[in-house]
Amino acid sequence: MSFTQAQLLALLPILIVGATALAVMTAIAVRRHHRAAATIAVAGLNLALIACLLVPQLGPQQVTPLLRVDGYACFYMALILITTLATATLSHAYLENDRRNPEEYYLLLVIAAMGGLVMVCAEHLATLFIGVELLSIPLYGMIGYPIGERRSLEASLKYLVLSASASAFLLFGLALIYAQTGALGYAELAGASAKLSAQSPYLLIGGGMLLVGLGFKLSLVPFHLWTPDVFEGAPAPTMLFLATASKVAVFAALTRYFAEAGDYHFDRLLDALSGIAILSILIGSLLALMQKNLKRLMAYSSITHFGYCLVALIAGGELAVEAVGVYLLTYVVTALGAFGVISLMSSPHHERDADSIHDYRGLFWDRPYLTSTMIVAMFSLAGVPLTAGFIGKFYVLAAGIDARLWWLVSTVVLGSAIGLYYYLRVIIAMFLTERGIHRTTAPLDWAQRAGGIVILLITVLMFWLGVYPQPLIELIRAAGLH
Repeated sequence: MSFTQAQLLALLPILIVGATALAVMTAIAVRRHHRAAATIAVAGLNLALIACLLVPQLGPQQVTPLLRVDGYACFYMALILITTLATATLSHAYLENDRRNPEEYYLLLVIAAMGGLVMVCAEHLATLFIGVELLSIPLYGMIGYPIGERRSLEASLKYLVLSASASAFLLFGLALIYAQTGALGYAELAGASAKLSAQSPYLLIGGGMLLVGLGFKLSLVPFHLWTPDVFEGAPAPTMLFLATASKVAVFAALTRYFAEAGDYHFDRLLDALSGIAILSILIGSLLALMQKNLKRLMAYSSITHFGYCLVALIAGGELAVEAVGVYLLTYVVTALGAFGVISLMSSPHHERDADSIHDYRGLFWDRPYLTSTMIVAMFSLAGVPLTAGFIGKFYVLAAGIDARLWWLVSTVVLGSAIGLYYYLRVIIAMFLTERGIHRTTAPLDWAQRAGGIVILLITVLMFWLGVYPQPLIELIRAAGLH
């Protein structure tokens, strides 16, 4: 097998991230130094991000039957890398004074990011599976990184067991699909689906098991039970990566699979997805209502948001890929803001992260600018106009209405109304005062640190995308699946 120069250049983002992982590992072996490990990781991720901006100029590149690097892949690779960069920056603030060994955290983070990059380029079910595992395995270590914390170890173990179960479903589904069609490439599967759609139970069951495997990774109902416990037990920066980069990679890969492998031919599969979307929106919203723990609230909120995103996927047609792209980007920007504030408020030296809503009571009077970021993030998650979240929700509703999915559209509206209540509850808590309150809080100089600068930039971005989304929309249109 030989590669052309254009194919090698197309693989540059993945190659650079792989080289970064090796560089971080070598640096740790030579001398342990937290700032050096973080700097190498951030520098490598920045180089990979620059490569992502240059690669689209080469045009779509088919690199072996396993990978396709096109505008769609580059857009999601850039999104994953930006999210990983934000996670690395906030992790440095979180782990800054940790006397244990924080350096390996960056190694795990970079490897997980590489798994995400492979997934969004995958055009073959074997590559999809490799990407899922490459993304998931480092997360076991990242979730249980504070080895002295019982909740973190419990969360890591729970994620390990359930993730292994999801991988088993995924692998069995791929085996059934291969047994029926003799192919694993998306293009070959599309041809087989068109011929076998009416009388192919193995193909249908295989597709269903593949959805179960990916549904676990996306925390969709009824595969969501691990999510609140893992979010609560994981360190705040890991929770940020888990809720954003990890899920974006899985959803982008799922969207490409649906669009290119011909799964829109299977009405029963779409019906099952519709049921999952409705349950995810309603159950995620209702369970979030009862939460007093902010991490658990955000976990249930993420279930609801990926239910919304599923509505855009089910709608199909030209608008589906665009709506999914807009929604994922606006969700990522918003989640980075909300989880970033939680990360800055937390420290591994305390018994737990600042994960209770009670920890945020009266925060406005101590840290007004940090509170403002959280308020904008909550409004954006609720889909209030002039914030990024409104644009994402508008696109999902437009895709649903265009496809006449009235039940799904009604569920999105109902879920949004419920969501407004629990997001407002967080905002109100930040204005309430209480004497003698003892809470974990952000350092006074948070805005002067790299993590604080990232948070402030994200706040501006949330407003900018809400007020002037046209450049974003044009970018996503150009990065569609052509």
